[in-house]
Amino acid sequence: MHLHVNAASPRWAVRALLAALSAALLVLTPWSGGTASAHGSVVDPASRNYGCWQRWGSDHLNPGMAQEDPMCYQAWQDNPNAMWNWNGLYRNNVGGNHQGQVPNGQLCSGGRTEGGRYNSLDTVGNWKKTQVGGNFTIRLDDQASHGADYFQVYVTRQGFNPNTQPLSWSNLELVEETGRYGPATTYNIPVSVSGRSGDHIVYTVWQASHMDQVYYLCSDVTF
Repeated sequence: MHLHVNAASPRWAVRALLAALSAALLVLTPWSGGTASAHGSVVDPASRNYGCWQRWGSDHLNPGMAQEDPMCYQAWQDNPNAMWNWNGLYRNNVGGNHQGQVPNGQLCSGGRTEGGRYNSLDTVGNWKKTQVGGNFTIRLDDQASHGADYFQVYVTRQGFNPNTQPLSWSNLELVEETGRYGPATTYNIPVSVSGRSGDHIVYTVWQASHMDQVYYLCSDVTF
């Protein structure tokens, strides 16, 4: 690429042109630090940001996303790194006090963790959903093989509307709590739920074993 600049052009114009070109390159180059850092997330039923990355990671500049997948669109617009880092939604040093560390209305962002990178995941709306039955299995990918002290799986109570209501701890029912899992790249957690129909949120708390590091993961489902 050759730039032809009139020698008489003001220097500010040249600097502005170079700045615009640099900004364009940044927009067109996705940052993939999340994969390098290698943590994990629920991949089935997909967590919110994993689903957005899965559907749009190779096509995230497509303007059609605004109509086809508006909740993912607002997330990409807010902070694309929330999707490139789909595996980095965690808090350190929680001390088992999940409800104290993650306030109501902020559950899907892990209490606005990582400097607010994941705040868009708390946005209320009609997120894309995975169809599940009363018995289903959560599959969680752990790229770094952290292991787990335990998993806690919650499901929203019947009558809660995830499309119009912010998520609070009181909206959730604990339906599964596991023991320890040894280090692996994939964990499967069988879940059995009764009395649910329609749209819900499955909320998975993953207490990793390698240190006091906890992942808070919202998956949108329809029973």
